[in-house]
Amino acid sequence: MRSLPQPDAHPTPFDAYERQAWAGRAEAFAGSFAPLCAHTVSALLDAAQVAAGDRVLDVGTGTGSVAAAAVERGAAVTAVDAEPSMVELARAAVPGLAAAEVAVLPELPFADETFDAVAGNFVLNHVGQPLAALAELRRVLRPDGRLALTIWAAPAAPGQALLGRAVEAAGLTRPAHLPPVSAEFDFPRTADGLAALLTAAGLREAATDVLHWTHRTTPQGWWDGAAGGVGFIGQLLLAQREQTRAEVRRHFDRISQEFTDSEGLLSLPHTALLVHAHR
Repeated sequence: MRSLPQPDAHPTPFDAYERQAWAGRAEAFAGSFAPLCAHTVSALLDAAQVAAGDRVLDVGTGTGSVAAAAVERGAAVTAVDAEPSMVELARAAVPGLAAAEVAVLPELPFADETFDAVAGNFVLNHVGQPLAALAELRRVLRPDGRLALTIWAAPAAPGQALLGRAVEAAGLTRPAHLPPVSAEFDFPRTADGLAALLTAAGLREAATDVLHWTHRTTPQGWWDGAAGGVGFIGQLLLAQREQTRAEVRRHFDRISQEFTDSEGLLSLPHTALLVHAHR
């Protein structure tokens, strides 16, 4: 893997976009894409070797699905998220949390070597400086502590690409106010690229698994997440005129037929990468 630049203390344009994009989106996310992301929770906690008595950090907790499962295993769980509405939702959904607070990578409000394990479900997809974020997660791990993270694989699996295909068919392009991760900070979203990033952050024995599953949902439920402004596609739709959004919806309904089963539900294949390592 190429050498990455030293992290900058200031947020990148991508970080600023993420804070704006997710502001107040907790309920919309919970009602749409949160069940999709929950598919990986058990494998994530297994990879982090979370067990009773462990001090666990759930970073990027979202609706609290990872935190809830870790609490069920008997761990003492601290949950953090950059979005206040997510923290409030997780706090209400998981009453057994040791703590739940707002925290934004790459700066966490914890002392060195605080946790036995750190788990992050798709959090690296939402930070502008992934290497700096990993260095911070390493800092709060005790010696030989365990880290496990998931990200979406690239290229996207067919189910994950459904909304993107509808947007492309409608002729939409990425507007300037939706910045990507800067090329100088980005990394290959592959098994090797992810493991190499953890190694560059000083973590040991990094290994990546590929997770495949099929998510079933209603066509309307899948559309509603994007229409509610969740994620990049959601932000792209919000920036369009009503006529353009209707055109995207028309293509969405057409392409959705490829994934509609006999019960009228979408069966959407997804793929994620799960990486784990030790400090």
